[in-house]
Amino acid sequence: MNTAPPSASVPVTPGDALDVQPTPLALLLLGREADPKSERGVECPGDLPSPSDPDLVERARAAKERLGEKVFVLGHHYQRDEVIQFADVTGDSFKLARDAAARPEAEYIVFCGVHFMAESADILTGDRQQVVLPDLAAGCSMADMATAEQVAECWDVLTEAGVADVTVPVSYMNSSADIKAFTGRHGGTICTSSNAKRALDWAFSQGEPGRGKVLFLPDQHLGRNTAVRDMGMSLEDCVVYNPHRPNGGLTAEELRGAKMILWRGHCSVHGRFTLESVNDVRERVPGVNVLVHPECRHEVVAAADHVGSTEHIIKTLEAAPAGSKWAIGTELNLVRRLANRFAPEGKEIVFLDRTVCFCSTMNRIDLPHLVWALESLADGKVVNRVQVDPETEKFAKLALERMLALP
Repeated sequence: MNTAPPSASVPVTPGDALDVQPTPLALLLLGREADPKSERGVECPGDLPSPSDPDLVERARAAKERLGEKVFVLGHHYQRDEVIQFADVTGDSFKLARDAAARPEAEYIVFCGVHFMAESADILTGDRQQVVLPDLAAGCSMADMATAEQVAECWDVLTEAGVADVTVPVSYMNSSADIKAFTGRHGGTICTSSNAKRALDWAFSQGEPGRGKVLFLPDQHLGRNTAVRDMGMSLEDCVVYNPHRPNGGLTAEELRGAKMILWRGHCSVHGRFTLESVNDVRERVPGVNVLVHPECRHEVVAAADHVGSTEHIIKTLEAAPAGSKWAIGTELNLVRRLANRFAPEGKEIVFLDRTVCFCSTMNRIDLPHLVWALESLADGKVVNRVQVDPETEKFAKLALERMLALP
């Protein structure tokens, strides 16, 4: 993560300077040692096929055929093409978890995504189904930015400030099972980038009108953009809780005066786009439409022509007229796939930033890991199973069910 201060020419959203201190968990990124409460930092499997093995594609195909209907392979939109080709369905994290739950005959769910996604699939699928993540070190930097201990401490701070009883937690789908369970225990709900406004409307309706607050976890940008852009709040209605500072870096008065208490987390991919990126692409590509994900910084979202979830981005490009030009602010694997898909229709699609940026943890799921997982399953050996403990699952599922019941 780039910890250099932002350029003075780029407006900085409150709480946006990247001064987040590294935690010991960051040292586990390369897959050494283990921490069961972390989204990353686990032992990697031993003997994988060589990436240069020319038979990898055929090996994956053969193992999948041996497994038949016993296996269901999920491919997140941000996966590389070599993996996506073996997915039975593609989509965002919540859609894929629901797709898995709709296939009870599949004994093995191979989730080509990241750890929190596999956890969600395990929560929503049946007891006889086993969720496998081809590389357990495929985590999520955003999900790692909110640990169960940090969030429990935050709730203590809100309690001491006298606002916990009027605060409803709303957690983004991109969070660990522990955070989802915390949300369920405290009367909150989960949201996706598609239904964040509905989730916030519901949360604010739970208490006395005018007094209610939301603790939004773990992505400050989605929370801020939804509150300000979609609900008409001001930036002053939002404060940022920094778990690396005493009391989150906030006074009791600031907490009492806020409507949105935003957790200091962000997506390492979407957070890199800047207002400078938007201005630069408009100069380079005359007539371009800028389409960004709501995980981007507030000033980027404000300067864009269109804003929406991954599914919204895809649908917008599907409906776009031939010959139109688009700069997309989301993960590069998806942007490149969309550019190739719509090139025959004369649609010009470019990455919003000049610097190439894949989701590094999502890209840990490669063809050797997928082959290893499928061949192991075909041989009767379950590897890299992701399993949420019953107590955590109970409350995490409660929070997810509240989302499913949103009006």
